[in-house]
Amino acid sequence: MLIVMKPDASASEIERVVEVIETLGFRAHAMPGENRTAIGVTGNRGSVDPAHFENLPGVADAIRVTKPYKLISKELRPEKSIIKVGSATIGGPELAIIAGPCAVETVDQVFAAAEAVAKSGAKFFRGGAFKPRTSPYAFQGKGEDGLKILADVRDQFGLNIVTEAMDERGIDLVEKYGDCIQIGARNMQNFSLLKYAGKTRKPILLKRGLSATLDEFMLAAEYIMAEGNYDVILCERGIRTFADHARNTMDLSVVPALHRYTHLPVIVDPSHGTGHNYMVTPLARAGVAVGADGLIIEVHPCPEEALCDGAQALTISQYFDLVTQVEQIRSALKVSQYAPVSV
Repeated sequence: MLIVMKPDASASEIERVVEVIETLGFRAHAMPGENRTAIGVTGNRGSVDPAHFENLPGVADAIRVTKPYKLISKELRPEKSIIKVGSATIGGPELAIIAGPCAVETVDQVFAAAEAVAKSGAKFFRGGAFKPRTSPYAFQGKGEDGLKILADVRDQFGLNIVTEAMDERGIDLVEKYGDCIQIGARNMQNFSLLKYAGKTRKPILLKRGLSATLDEFMLAAEYIMAEGNYDVILCERGIRTFADHARNTMDLSVVPALHRYTHLPVIVDPSHGTGHNYMVTPLARAGVAVGADGLIIEVHPCPEEALCDGAQALTISQYFDLVTQVEQIRSALKVSQYAPVSV
């Protein structure tokens, strides 16, 4: 159920609708928009009678939502969401670039990368303190010590920190030290973790699962939002196919598809999407061209010495070239918001 308020509805009228929803045993999700507020209703096992709301002051309409995803849909919020991450935003007119090494290794390594990222004009720094690795013998990350290094990066360079959490304890730690909690591809359908992330007040960067469909990806975001955290950023990072020329297959078609159905910002990860250094910049350009709101890029001062995913990391000079190229594409498009063509 979706309750659409009148443009001139007062705060008290909105609060009254929320009270009625909660009295009925459901959960209310108020989403202020540019012109009016919409209130999503979740927690109902079956259909909700619109008569409960139609005559309440300030209510314009009560609409049944038939799609399984409700809070992420454009039916609830026609306007595009702009997510505040620390001191910057993702989803607005500016292309968001999140860059840094795959893993936090040493202070010198991280600070060298951070200096380059800040110099490029980017406002977000990525780096893994917790690393989900296929082999139990591979480098697993520095844990809380790595998060402390990332917090020092924010203090020294003014960059907003995006880093992954793998479990509930990790979410608590990233919430303490970081600005945005990344839920990785392997955890996209870890529903208990998604619910826990939904109870935090930090933005969530949700990566598409290794073989997830569009609906599965959107419903994973719905899990987070259903718990009350509406600051979700979607990330396409490549899916597994029969192709073996790249680490994953970068599904750029999902970017306009997501923009068609959801108000959430969408970014792409050409580093994990390809797994090869020489493919990263071309796929980054393509991602921006199809309407991505941002990029997440791996850059390392010495990729050949990286403890994790060195083959897909850009050198600092390559990273500067990438930033120049994608900014030119973004400028050429002359759009502040992706709007799919209606058919």
